[in-house]
Amino acid sequence: MYKVLALDLDGTVLTDEHTIHPQLKRAIQQAQQHCHVVIVTGRHHTAAKPYYQELGLTTPIICCNGTYVYDYQNEKVLKHNAIAKHDALSFLALAKEFQMKLVMYVTDAMTYSKRSPIAYMQALEKWANQYPPTAQPKIEQIDSFRHRVEQETFIWKFVVEGLPSSVERLAQQAWVQETFNGERSWSNRIDFAAKGNSKGQRLAEYVQSLGYHANHVLAVGDNHNDISMLDYAGLGVAMLNADDTVKSHAKLICTTDNNHDGLARLICDKIQG
Repeated sequence: MYKVLALDLDGTVLTDEHTIHPQLKRAIQQAQQHCHVVIVTGRHHTAAKPYYQELGLTTPIICCNGTYVYDYQNEKVLKHNAIAKHDALSFLALAKEFQMKLVMYVTDAMTYSKRSPIAYMQALEKWANQYPPTAQPKIEQIDSFRHRVEQETFIWKFVVEGLPSSVERLAQQAWVQETFNGERSWSNRIDFAAKGNSKGQRLAEYVQSLGYHANHVLAVGDNHNDISMLDYAGLGVAMLNADDTVKSHAKLICTTDNNHDGLARLICDKIQG
């Protein structure tokens, strides 16, 4: 019997329209009566909060590809491996040299530069504005990344965007590889978190703290940042919309993509029996 259901958000629980299929919502809510449901996402906790509230979850959430565990009930960080401030400042200088556009995830917000706006962040702002203040994701345009680093308690991750060749060259810098874990999130975009962070490692720690083991875990994802948790889980499930590399790490492939009810049926079958 699976005791923990670990779910990615984008491309898994969320449709391409960033909504939750009604049958999947019901399946996840019913699953909470039988097991511990945990969201494991690349998102900042404020960008996952509307979905967390919609699903009625009370468990902590694993954010930024395993960088930290956040407790919404008490509004506090439970565990983390944030980027050291001196490393953040060095990374900013390097990103400027490579002419990268940047998003910086900090303690309670996602930030980007007023001088070089990023289209997907502007779209994210528009999406965020539909929610009431109590659930609204926090996105801020700022004047200086360096000044913000000095003010913040935590620097969770950087998202860099630029020419694919430049992004790749930045990722291949020896110091970057020694200091950061890079996860490609788009053809011209890489997320950089502190070295050692992954969904799989943080989920393993979390599951152990509950007194369970890998064989008690059903984990579902669709992207490369989900591979570590699919490898770890007793049953790692890849969505039908995942690419072949991700599918090769799964023990089971969902019968449908994220826009249909295949995951809902799978959860009902595997969790509720």
